Amino acid sequence: MLVLVGAVAGCGLAPAPATPAASVVEPSNSAGPAVATPSSAPPAAPPVSVLAAGDIGECGGKGDERTARLLAEHEGTILPLGDLAYESGTAQEFAACFGPSWGPFRDRMRPVPGNHEYKTPGAAPYFAYFGAAAGDPAEGYYAYDLGAWRVYALNSNCDEIGGCGVGDPQETWLRGDLAAHPAACILAYWHHARFSSGVLHGSDERTDALWQALEAAGADVVLSGHDHDYERFAPQDHRGRATPAGIRQFVVGTGGSGLRTMGSLLPTSEAHIARVYGLLSLELRSDGYAWTFLPVEGSTATDAGSGTCTPIPPRPAAAGPGVP
Repeated sequence: MLVLVGAVAGCGLAPAPATPAASVVEPSNSAGPAVATPSSAPPAAPPVSVLAAGDIGECGGKGDERTARLLAEHEGTILPLGDLAYESGTAQEFAACFGPSWGPFRDRMRPVPGNHEYKTPGAAPYFAYFGAAAGDPAEGYYAYDLGAWRVYALNSNCDEIGGCGVGDPQETWLRGDLAAHPAACILAYWHHARFSSGVLHGSDERTDALWQALEAAGADVVLSGHDHDYERFAPQDHRGRATPAGIRQFVVGTGGSGLRTMGSLLPTSEAHIARVYGLLSLELRSDGYAWTFLPVEGSTATDAGSGTCTPIPPRPAAAGPGVP
């Protein structure tokens, strides 16, 4: 087992200031005009909790049962990061290999599909199992608000949904939603890790355009699975260069399927835990987040820290009359 315990680290500057509240007019005892004074700022949204892991239900193994005990012990929205029912995401495998362990917590889940789900055409049993919580079966991607955060559940099985590149349906939708819902704090998650030091899969460039769209909007956190290990990266841009204004990625393929070792570590890799089942716990605050890797009973391997949200990037100024 290879373990590195991370330290506290930020991922940007202070969050963007809140929209100014409406002004109230105070009565005046003098003959002069009333003076407008700003009202108190609205209260910040309370923190919310998230639990995440992928690569989960495998009949014959006990890893998913061990991580399911952590789900029972901790509150929060659950983000299953794909490859949920091995080997092919069939209805029988969802019933027998995922349902008995993680199934009791299904009403708390907002999932994304992995490549094993699509071993059955259209990932039909996956969409049937989760229903509306999995989004449109023709897309498998969707967005929602969680506390003060805008959250994007994306589909990295690009060939199944018309691509993930610039101008493809998912990328176009993502950029549109980011523009329509500017947020100080943004989290996205999908199955195939854009960056990974995992020994089997490693970094996957198919989601590069999605990363760039999120990067341009000042996104803060990306979660993925696929490699069966835990890894935390420093905030980085789409080229893998460390920058305080970048996105921090976590790989959490430790939900229950067979674990693997790490490969050669990427320069931005800050923490890694191999051969330990567990969940990533996130506390999403109005101005940042805190993370903890929760190992299953019998292990003490962990990683914890916190970061701030990247300010909302300024929008380009509209060109005036006569300006090209």
